[in-house]
Amino acid sequence: MSVLKFLVSKKFLIHIASAFGLLAVLLIATFISLNIYTHHGESYATPDFSGLTENQFIDLVQQKKLRYKIIDSVHIDNFTPGVVVEQTPKPGNMVKENRTIFFTINAYTREQIPMPQLVDFSLRNAQVTLESYGLRVGQLIYIPSEYTQLILGQHYDGKPIEPGTLIAKGSTIDLLVGKGLSDKRTEVPDLFSLTLEEAKNLCQANSLNIDAVIYDDSIPTLEDSARAFIWKQLPDANSGRKLRLGSSMDIWLTIDSAKIAPDTLAVEVPEMNEEINTEVAE
Repeated sequence: MSVLKFLVSKKFLIHIASAFGLLAVLLIATFISLNIYTHHGESYATPDFSGLTENQFIDLVQQKKLRYKIIDSVHIDNFTPGVVVEQTPKPGNMVKENRTIFFTINAYTREQIPMPQLVDFSLRNAQVTLESYGLRVGQLIYIPSEYTQLILGQHYDGKPIEPGTLIAKGSTIDLLVGKGLSDKRTEVPDLFSLTLEEAKNLCQANSLNIDAVIYDDSIPTLEDSARAFIWKQLPDANSGRKLRLGSSMDIWLTIDSAKIAPDTLAVEVPEMNEEINTEVAE
């Protein structure tokens, strides 16, 4: 039988019709299966999970035959820690079963960030820096100084805070700002043998500032600097000078106790000489 006769034969046409019929059945079955599997035409409004904790919304998620994933956390004041603050899809959006809902929750603790260095910044630069770190400007405490609108100190909760100290994002920082020199004057305080922190407190109590802080070679590490004491200052406490409020002083620090020995001997020697002279007189 020739090929042409086979192609137009009844047997071949029956095979072709059967193949098309089988293909049509398979396609119909596939579409029906997909509709059943994907619940075609069946969708539900996404519930509003705002303000719910994970323990509270998990039952609702299961009831709606949904899934969920916590993808982020933020800290918002006056919000209960752990509650939903944002969700995707949004409440009311139509979704099908097994759809994953993505949550952003309110953090249980604030994000910790390092305190920036603001001393010697202008007030404007300090404000911009605090804002970039997510911190807030608190009270501006103006004190006498040789400079105006210059940051002389940074305080948190009423106490000085060192740069690099971890602090909660959103915290409020008070700034000590220079307002220029005063016409009033004060005695030069005696800072001899004080620590740096003690000297700062004494100077602030006298409306003065510390400018240059110079460590000698006896202080190789930061830990050593914490126990260093002042062995020299300018102006000197015995100079008889009076400083305008807001003026600055320079100090030198050491951990070498020999640097204060000469002063100690200067006091003791006259006493010894007096005793010797008394014995001779007798």
